[in-house]
Amino acid sequence: EIAPLVEDELQRWLPGSGGEPSRLSEAMRYATLDGGERLRPGLLLASCEFVGGNRQLAMPAAAAIECIHSYSLVHDDLPAMDDDELRRGRPSCHVAFDEAMAILAGDALLTHAFQILARAYATETELCRDLVCELAGAAGSGGMVGGQALDMGSSGGRTESSLEKLHGLKTGALITAACRMGALVGRADENSLLAVTRFGRALGLAFQIADDLLDVEGSRADLGKTPGKDEQGGKLTYPALLGMEGARRRADELVREAEAAVSEGGGAESSLVAIARFCVERTG
Repeated sequence: EIAPLVEDELQRWLPGSGGEPSRLSEAMRYATLDGGERLRPGLLLASCEFVGGNRQLAMPAAAAIECIHSYSLVHDDLPAMDDDELRRGRPSCHVAFDEAMAILAGDALLTHAFQILARAYATETELCRDLVCELAGAAGSGGMVGGQALDMGSSGGRTESSLEKLHGLKTGALITAACRMGALVGRADENSLLAVTRFGRALGLAFQIADDLLDVEGSRADLGKTPGKDEQGGKLTYPALLGMEGARRRADELVREAEAAVSEGGGAESSLVAIARFCVERTG
């Protein structure tokens, strides 16, 4: 239900197919449109509804966070990073275009996300400020990029706590930000904002564990990317640390924590719980 709405919103905000420079616009659209589960925008919209907000008001914020996520995938796939030639079932951006254009497309999507927020919420100064701060904090050195830096040098600290720290930044920070941004648009009270924060933190780790499991068990066709990359790269993962069954148990525990946060938050009925279950039950 949510994915087509997000696709339409991205079409609205991204440079047109005839935008200038045309090759850059084409790469930005290639990296962002026609693919992905749209999890982060979905969480943002569901969190907005959870606190009693209007989904339509949150659509630009949903587009902005998907631009950040798409940029991160473009850069993750680069030869200097995870070096993967497949993303969302088709050639990665640097393969479809070239490495330099992929870097520039990622840079452009990163900055475009904040332009969307600034334009869409220009008349609501306080909300705009809060959304920009939330997204910048989650995407930067104290969040996703910091987690990627830890991941690139993850030969030391092979413990569950170090793994949770790494993925709490690399994966969890943006998922938590999605929940918080939706709640902010919905004018959440302190209790509801705390609830979605707890939900997002638990779900972020559960999502990563499921991703680690899929990297072991999933197929190229289901994943839309190359399986087995973590083992090939010698990365520490939850299955490697806890075993397959131990990792599944930990993911289930985290989903229960996420569900409890929603239940205790006292918000309106929403799809947050369904999304949480999807995250650990998905096959791709």
